[in-house]
Amino acid sequence: MAILLSLLLFAVLMLAIGYFGYRRIARPGKVYEQLGGEATFATPAFGEATASDGMVVRIIQELGEKVPIDPTDASLLRKDLMAAGYRSENALLYYQAGRVISIVVLVGLAMIFRGYITSNSILSIVIPVAAGFAGFFAPSLYLDNLVANRHDRIRMSLPDALDLMVVSVEAGLGLDQAIQYVAKELIITHPDISEELQLVNLEIRAGKRRVEALRNLAERTGETELRKLVAILIQTERFGTSIADSLRTHSDFMRVRRRQEAEERANKVGVKLVFPIFFFILPSMLVVSAGPGLLQVFKYLFPLMKGANVGQ
Repeated sequence: MAILLSLLLFAVLMLAIGYFGYRRIARPGKVYEQLGGEATFATPAFGEATASDGMVVRIIQELGEKVPIDPTDASLLRKDLMAAGYRSENALLYYQAGRVISIVVLVGLAMIFRGYITSNSILSIVIPVAAGFAGFFAPSLYLDNLVANRHDRIRMSLPDALDLMVVSVEAGLGLDQAIQYVAKELIITHPDISEELQLVNLEIRAGKRRVEALRNLAERTGETELRKLVAILIQTERFGTSIADSLRTHSDFMRVRRRQEAEERANKVGVKLVFPIFFFILPSMLVVSAGPGLLQVFKYLFPLMKGANVGQ
């Protein structure tokens, strides 16, 4: 059994390394040779299958299509995937297929290793069931983590984007041109906010009203600070106030709030360190400081007490 498991893990590792090497090195190298010069290679987004992706991608897509899902749950999952940055139509299929694969893999590993973990008949049934639940909920937890990380990146990039937008508006550009300029300039330092602003610009070019495009931005990302920025831009356009003043005020407010949040975290450090100090640092300090004295006590006091008892 151990040899079979080792061979299986080795085969899976070799397939993963081979697939990664083909996608990242071999296939771009072939394209580079055909072009005869330097080129920029754009990797397809999650859920976007190309003709050269092979049979594995098609099997995963077909597996995702076979998994039943409620339309309401599908709508919520698409919203979460969009908030995480995956906007392809096949993203939901990949997510559903990943959930099935994770369930099968974890249940299979639990069935293989349950004999080594426990000999109890009840636990041997509970472990595969628990592994199945873990495989079902693991993709959701991973997706929530991706959404939270992307929200943090967008939140941290908003002050820089607002400052650059203020400079662009004060230089004479309109709001649409300023959004386009900011999206172009921040594509390297802050790619998430740049991508969202590019989508806003594309929607405006496609004929949508600016208010509708901004609302789609807030709905698409789901980030709280970006929702506030969209509300400010909509109100500024509605009431005809200065866009530069509104953006500058909101940027200052965000920086003040970020500083206050940092101060709040710093003030909580003392309380959070009580338990690590009490359970980890304090015992070590007691061993180092009082340990030699206790050893001397045990070395000399106990023989004296024993001698006193013998004399009596």
